[in-house]
Amino acid sequence: MAAMKHCYLIGIGPGHPDFLTLQAVDAMRRVDVFFLLEKAGRGKDELTALRREIMRRVRPHGDYREVRVPSPPRPRAVDRDGAAYRAIVADWHAEKRRIFAALLTRELGNGDSAGLLLWGDPALYDQTVSMVQAVVAELPERVGVTVIPGISAVQVLAARHRIPLNRVGESVQIITGREAEQVDPGCVHNVVVMLDYNASFQRFVGQDMDIYWGGYLGAADEVLVSGPLDAVLDELLRVRAALREQKGWLMDTYLLRRRESPEVDAGDDG
Repeated sequence: MAAMKHCYLIGIGPGHPDFLTLQAVDAMRRVDVFFLLEKAGRGKDELTALRREIMRRVRPHGDYREVRVPSPPRPRAVDRDGAAYRAIVADWHAEKRRIFAALLTRELGNGDSAGLLLWGDPALYDQTVSMVQAVVAELPERVGVTVIPGISAVQVLAARHRIPLNRVGESVQIITGREAEQVDPGCVHNVVVMLDYNASFQRFVGQDMDIYWGGYLGAADEVLVSGPLDAVLDELLRVRAALREQKGWLMDTYLLRRRESPEVDAGDDG
């Protein structure tokens, strides 16, 4: 019987090798071949370089193979209605599944293991786990899958600003920029926003909100902005525009938090 292939989906944190867990390091040392999906566009080669630096840090002798393939461009369909948006994303995911199927079939020998290095944590706004699981379920040969959790940008955001994600007795939501475009601002108390292409925090001006914003979290060129949203809005818009112009891309995450009302004296009026 042929030895089973294996695929490791490894959360590598938001961009710096210091965020690798010991479990991630151990998994990377088991890998025979790393699959690198390379995004197109100005500055995106920096993302591949970061992954390769992490690989070199963990495997300095280079005793592994790299297979690099173009990643299908992510659709920018934030202005579409729900059904149209889901259809566009479904097509994008189908193309990525075809790529994963080809890699696992053609580039992995019997008994070999592959590694996919995933930003942050694979379980948080990354559908690679679901796509790879769907692919291996349809392959004629057995392929094992192991998911290695990682440090997310959300965790780094809270650490960098020296705050907890939630206050006592309150919950915290994690949503996308698309959802931030649609949610009722009056219903938001503690919300983390990821994948925001349109600076949706502008909708929350006048809502007595504080913002804790981070760009390129965990990387050497990390940028932080915080304060009352109404007061720092213009600065934040300038910072985002300058970073996009400089690098050609921006990964940012932020927490919006409604300020607590002053406690009212509940003593006896009589």
